[in-house]
Amino acid sequence: MFATLEQTGATELHVHRDPVTGLRAIIAIHSTLRGPAVGGCRCLHYPDEDAALTDVTRLARGMSYKAALSGLPHGGAKSVILRPDGPFDRVALYQAFGRFVDTLGGRYITAIDSGTELDDLDQVAMTTDHVWGHHGDGLDPSPLTTLGVLSSLEAAVRHQLKRSNFRGLHFAIQGLGHVGADVARRLADAGASLTLADLDTQRSQSLASELGAHWISADAIYDASCDGFIPCALGNVLNANTIPRLRTRIVAGSANNQLGRDQDAQLLHDHGILYAPDYIVNAGGLIRVAMGHHGATRDQIRRKVQGIGETLSRIFREAQQRGLTPARMADHLAEERLQHTSDQAA
Repeated sequence: MFATLEQTGATELHVHRDPVTGLRAIIAIHSTLRGPAVGGCRCLHYPDEDAALTDVTRLARGMSYKAALSGLPHGGAKSVILRPDGPFDRVALYQAFGRFVDTLGGRYITAIDSGTELDDLDQVAMTTDHVWGHHGDGLDPSPLTTLGVLSSLEAAVRHQLKRSNFRGLHFAIQGLGHVGADVARRLADAGASLTLADLDTQRSQSLASELGAHWISADAIYDASCDGFIPCALGNVLNANTIPRLRTRIVAGSANNQLGRDQDAQLLHDHGILYAPDYIVNAGGLIRVAMGHHGATRDQIRRKVQGIGETLSRIFREAQQRGLTPARMADHLAEERLQHTSDQAA
């Protein structure tokens, strides 16, 4: 356990079991140096508890880096609910989770993530005030996450392909949920051609028919020849098995924890693929809810999210100049900001 915390830099781990509802949950806090730690709640089946621990601590680190590079007054955290195997009372489970969050007294603010729905957050909000993104606050992060992905793709296309627009380019999109489908529609409108994949083949077929795109199986997407690969599903999709299969020049998508291991960023680089670090690409959602809660206007929030592309362009340039991967360059800049905050607080 402590080895995992040291590897990811997480500073706190909170574990809770509620025998009445069957809740088994973990909250990992990476940092509160810049302010209360923010991060969504996943509700998934994990193969074992170690897998859940690895996921939650890596995600918490990504949230810290995301908040730091976005200039937000927040630290990073994440939570996971180990989804019960049998039937369970979803309302009671999420209300119990809210009570767990509330025990931290505002050090952790939860939000939506894979396996958790807006209706679930409504239940969390019944038992804690420390939750963002439920129906009551009107802050849907998905449209701004999409905007951040598109801004990131523009930066990657400029840097890697020396192109100023998407017309005539081909993109392969993995995962067609709210963000993935929205990105697909926006790219199609911009004149790009698409190959689509989702575990739900009916969803793939339907969207492909709507957009005049090609659809393939969830596994075959790795072999699709394209200008850009856009992962918008779950993590661990870029690893020693999948990276050699990729036939692309760019990877930039909204999925969290895309790299199987930190070393896989170097493997992408060795294959001539420009990787846009996931926690920058998908920062639009966090920027939306954080700035919204701090009273920013819609225009201020949109400008901030559109600036994600400028942040990535800087990272691509500096990484090239220093002989680093963009992932390592981004980590370095985020760690510098966290250290600066720590030095100021000392």
